Formats: sequence, structure tokens, C-alpha cells
Amino acid sequence: MTDPILAQLAALKGATAPTLKAKWRTLFDTEPPPYNRRFLESRLAYRIQELAYGGLKKETVERLRALGKQYDGKPGEKPKGRSQRLPIAGTRLVREWQGIEHSVTVRGDDFDYQGRPYKSLSAIAREITGVRWNGWVFFGLRNHRGAA
Repeated sequence: MTDPILAQLAALKGATAPTLKAKWRTLFDTEPPPYNRRFLESRLAYRIQELAYGGLKKETVERLRALGKQYDGKPGEKPKGRSQRLPIAGTRLVREWQGIEHSVTVRGDDFDYQGRPYKSLSAIAREITGVRWNGWVFFGLRNHRGAA
């Protein structure tokens, strides 16, 4: 006995572009986006599984909505109230220095290093090395010429 969901997923690989677009219209009830084949295949595969097995949990959808409200609708823009330079909260920055691995967690508007809050990566780099460093360079977020 063959699983019909797996059969549908396998059929996506061999389908022609017009077939993928027709499937998109059926599953999404919209015109397919002008993206490449790989995108269409992956998104269709997700949608087939979503319809068969259920979508995201209610809590996940609510969390995504809450995160979405932090943006003012402009694609690619960072959340309001945060420095435009800060990586996303929860990001872990890891740097090895003199054989010791140091881990820093990005928080809302500051950083956590060894259970203590720091306002800047430079302060953490100074704590680790004992000398002044540009924290962004030290943690590899920017090269020495300032390019991200």
C-alpha cells in the first residue's frame, strides 16, 4: 500500500513547470509567484503536508503574529525599538580566544555573557582579551574595514 501523500510529494520532482503552476493554483487558490522551480516544489510540498497532517500549532501562529506586529510592514526592516545593527534576539555569538570558547547571547537591547548583561560587544571583547577591541570585529560580525 502506497502512501498518497508521499506519492504526491515524489510526483513534484518530475512534474513540468506548467503542472507545478496548476497545482499551485489548486492548493493556494492564487496565481503562482514568479520564483524558480525549487521554490515552487518546496512550497507545494509543504502545503500538501500541511493540508494532510495539519498546520502550525495555535501558539506558534500567535507568536508569529506578535512578532509580525513589531514590524511596520516594510520587507527586510528590523523590529522597531532596536538598534539596526543588533542581530536577532536569541542569536548566540561564539568566539574562541586563546583556546577557550566564549559564548554571548544577543538579548533585546543588550548582550548576556557569563550570566551578566553587557550593553556592547566591545565591553565583552575587552573582558575576554583585556585590551580594547571593536566588538563587532572581534565576534566576526564585521571585518576590520567595516563591511558587514
